[in-house]
Amino acid sequence: MTTYTHILDLAKEAEPPADGILSRTIHQDDRIKAVIFGFGQGQELSEHTAAKPAMLFFVKGEATVGLGGDAQEAQAGTWVHMPANLKHSIKAKTPVVMLLVLLK
Repeated sequence: MTTYTHILDLAKEAEPPADGILSRTIHQDDRIKAVIFGFGQGQELSEHTAAKPAMLFFVKGEATVGLGGDAQEAQAGTWVHMPANLKHSIKAKTPVVMLLVLLK
């Protein structure tokens, strides 16, 4: 039996709240965890690290992503790979939908 996850439109999975951040796990198995985030305009995740490598895919909106000592811009279509333990942060300049994939 093959099991899979199919989401036609990621942007509709995490409509950004007017004020705040929402997150929801959309897939998890023994190798990856995929979490969709909706950020209200001006919301931010302060600098933190993850013990495992991760990928960010920006589905909608504009943000500034802190990666180590750098600040990079992100928009719909931006993809980022981060090695384990890289300090990172995200600040939404507009309402943002972002997919986080954690590698286990």
